[in-house]
Amino acid sequence: MSDRVRIHVEGNVAYVTLTRPDKHNGMDLDMLKAVISAQKQLRQRKNIRAVIIHGEGPSFCAGLDFKSVMGKPLYAFSSYLQLWWPFRNTFQRWSMGWRELSVPVIAVIHGNCFGAGLQLALGADIRICTPDAALSFMEAKWGLVPDMGGAALMRELMPMDVAKELTLTGRIIDGTTAQTLGLVTHVSNAPMSDAQNLVTEISTRSPDSVAAGKFLLQQAWHTNDHAALSAERRWQRRILGKKNQRISLERNQKKSDLPFKNRSL
Repeated sequence: MSDRVRIHVEGNVAYVTLTRPDKHNGMDLDMLKAVISAQKQLRQRKNIRAVIIHGEGPSFCAGLDFKSVMGKPLYAFSSYLQLWWPFRNTFQRWSMGWRELSVPVIAVIHGNCFGAGLQLALGADIRICTPDAALSFMEAKWGLVPDMGGAALMRELMPMDVAKELTLTGRIIDGTTAQTLGLVTHVSNAPMSDAQNLVTEISTRSPDSVAAGKFLLQQAWHTNDHAALSAERRWQRRILGKKNQRISLERNQKKSDLPFKNRSL
């Protein structure tokens, strides 16, 4: 538990809440560490079927809190040195770490979602956003580029020219525009309720199938046909004939014996 991030489990759903509402959940170094710690904790939990990330107070996450980070010069300098690491650094794990969880991760976005906050949301599998939320790759305002997984994640969601325009301008867009451009999955006036309904739907499926489907698409999406088809075969081998696949098969065979009007997919 942290004063920056709270993990709360209800049933089989883990809620990860950013808890710095007085700063619009601006990301300082303590929050960075707390988010990475939350990812680690949730990877070890076998009893959850989904994760919902949201922010307490008026905003999802208003981005990097520069004043706070620069107030710890030694830590800031050690973070700067990570730019020379030949592998994923701490700042990139902020977003990319959610892709390693074997359950769907849904970001519920409201208020400001800038810079680090937007990259955190992009690390989720699905994003549900209020129409009036404000989203921006705001790094351009500070003379920087998105460097917390943004480049790797943007390419899955939008054409390069659109990503360039948003990155080079630092323009703030609302939730409806973000959906049009591909940044968010759904726009809703009740995003948390919609996220919970989606989790309920996904939870009716085999957890093995859900995990394999997530990892398969992440591996296959931006590679050549040979590698994508190889990934299909590999993930299917891992789940075919296993306990949860047999349960799914038996369940749907029973449904096939029902009158058509009483069946569900």
